[in-house]
Amino acid sequence: MKLRTVSYFLRQAAKSTRRNGWMSLASVATVAIALFVLGAFLLVIMNANYIAQELEASIEIAVYLQVDTPREKSISLKDEIARLPQVAEVVLVTKEEALDQLSKRWGDNKDLLAAVGGVNPLPDYFRVKAVDPNQVQELANLMAGMDLVEKVDFGAGAVTRLLSLLTWVRMVGLVTMALVSLAAIFLIAITVRLTVFARRREIAIAKWVGASDWFVRWPFFLEGVFLGLAGALVSILALYGTYTLLVDSVANIVPFLPIITDIQSVGRMLFLLLAAGVCVGAVGSAVSVHRFLRV
Repeated sequence: MKLRTVSYFLRQAAKSTRRNGWMSLASVATVAIALFVLGAFLLVIMNANYIAQELEASIEIAVYLQVDTPREKSISLKDEIARLPQVAEVVLVTKEEALDQLSKRWGDNKDLLAAVGGVNPLPDYFRVKAVDPNQVQELANLMAGMDLVEKVDFGAGAVTRLLSLLTWVRMVGLVTMALVSLAAIFLIAITVRLTVFARRREIAIAKWVGASDWFVRWPFFLEGVFLGLAGALVSILALYGTYTLLVDSVANIVPFLPIITDIQSVGRMLFLLLAAGVCVGAVGSAVSVHRFLRV
């Protein structure tokens, strides 16, 4: 394609965008809003995944042994559990270590021992992490049936509710993003279609003198790309500013909540949003030209 031809296409696209004035502005605004919502839900999904990974990594199964279990039996059982394919990590906490941890919370060891008659009543126990959080229940049931195991605890209800909630958030976010993308494509298609209708005589003459299909299509295609790109830039600026403020607020109000603060991760998402804006504009114009012009 010659440089002169490319320049002609760009001028025609810019002229058409200016000619449509308010309609072009409305398209940019709507695309910006649509992509802002799209980006917001994408950030929600990213943070939901991040929170899920952090929480899933912290889920542990506490496996309490019988109080009179010999230490060598505890070590042997630890090795047996570590060999299970569902287990990512297993740590043995001896009854002495458990008493030390308890004393740091409630008082001196001597006071605690005196309160229970001078005998450590705590058992050895294991802290077990599963390879897959969805296997926690299965793994807990398996270890509960082992010899010398007195009790298994991992907060079954809380884990199940957490995983269900995060799955629901991901699904709602994906459906919303799909609907918003379709709305943006539809609006750009309408804008380009109005441009095509306004220039129908010019297009007919161009076709009559031998202009190719792509020669007619390209200016409209670029117009859609311009609208999508402009909307994406507006949404990116608004989204970045809003997210930065929210991160600062969350860090002050809920400092223990893990959220994404990595600029590179957010930057990659914003770049994808820019590409999405261009794609939305391109698809919207392509659909309009194909279905309306039939060239």
